[in-house]
Amino acid sequence: MMAITIIVLLLGLMAVGVPVGFAMAVSGAVGLYWVGNWDMLLGVLQTVPLSTVSSYEMITIPMFLLMAELVLKSGIADDLFDAAAAWVGGVRGGLGMATAMAGAGFGAICGTSTAAAATLSATSLPAMLRHGYEPKVAAGVVGISGTLAMLIPPSVVLIIYGLLAEANIGRLLIAGIVPGLLISVTIMLTVYVLAVLRPDSAPVSPRQPLMQRVRLLKVVGPMIVLMMAVTGVIYTGLATPTEASALGAFGALVIAAARRRLTFGSLFDATRRAVQGTCMIAMILMGASIFGYFFTLTMVTQDLVGWVSSLHAEPWVVMLLILLVYIILGAFMDQLAILVLTVPVVLPVAVTLGYDPVWFGVMVIVTAEVGLLTPPMGLNCFVVAFYAQRPVTEVFAGIWPHVFAHFIPLGLMLAFPQIVLWLPSLMK
Repeated sequence: MMAITIIVLLLGLMAVGVPVGFAMAVSGAVGLYWVGNWDMLLGVLQTVPLSTVSSYEMITIPMFLLMAELVLKSGIADDLFDAAAAWVGGVRGGLGMATAMAGAGFGAICGTSTAAAATLSATSLPAMLRHGYEPKVAAGVVGISGTLAMLIPPSVVLIIYGLLAEANIGRLLIAGIVPGLLISVTIMLTVYVLAVLRPDSAPVSPRQPLMQRVRLLKVVGPMIVLMMAVTGVIYTGLATPTEASALGAFGALVIAAARRRLTFGSLFDATRRAVQGTCMIAMILMGASIFGYFFTLTMVTQDLVGWVSSLHAEPWVVMLLILLVYIILGAFMDQLAILVLTVPVVLPVAVTLGYDPVWFGVMVIVTAEVGLLTPPMGLNCFVVAFYAQRPVTEVFAGIWPHVFAHFIPLGLMLAFPQIVLWLPSLMK
């Protein structure tokens, strides 16, 4: 009864607009006082902030956020779609496929889905509309492509999951590569099928000359090298994710300077935005830690694990139900809030069922991608509608084929976990 009351308090605070980090901190503090006394509560409040922000892995977040901001300032991200469109735009649905490729590329230097969706809305969506694409088809592919930033390294969401789950962040980032590519291909195939079934909705664009395609490839070359360098040093073991994030931030600084886009004002603005994002995430993690102490003392997690064990159901059935709950939650809550609320409780259940924490993290992120698109929350859809100045109903109408197609790679990864775990297993 105590745990239910505190959870209701948490949901109530979030419902009235209290930021999730503060809501978890307040409700967790009330629960700790209820369980113990002032001494217990003060002891937790004195130790949690320092232990949370002093983590070595925590440095990864501001560095990758700074890397993304500097790449945005350099303007090179805007060339991604042009380069992809030049190479695949000449086939049926080619500009939609180029949007998926640009989404994957932008995700590899951005790490946040809303920023990726906003950028694609300003670049690829107008281009598709100019070439005669049906508005809902164009908006749908932009919305789904923006979610790839949650999965393809350096994914900030995967890093947050790693901090919450105390999992190996390097393995998590590498584990996102194959699923990210699989989902990118799924988006491209969905666009192609839609274009074949209804040719008027996605016309063929003029084929670009070879020299033009090569020139555009050279423009985005430095960013491709930066992406491969950051991922490569983590995969080969030459650097930790924290060291790789510093390398990425420095590389982005060099690219911005080389393109003559780096000024004191742009550097200050990029740093400020990275600091703001880091402070928000740090507060969420601190609130999750305080709330987690309450859950530990009230034995909620252990009781849940015991209850699941008593069901005597097949592990895959239980996991299917867990993922279904994540999809439902994603339709109503922010994905970051879902992670910090559920991972400390659900992860022990997944481990008890015999699933790898790295695999489970990737599955949760892929499921959360669906939540970013489904109404009534559908954050990415609202972002696309705002930046593209299109009706949000149009965006929602265009994402459903991609939502249903998303369940295919999700089912494959559930049936064959090695799709996720194969690449991390080869790491040094």
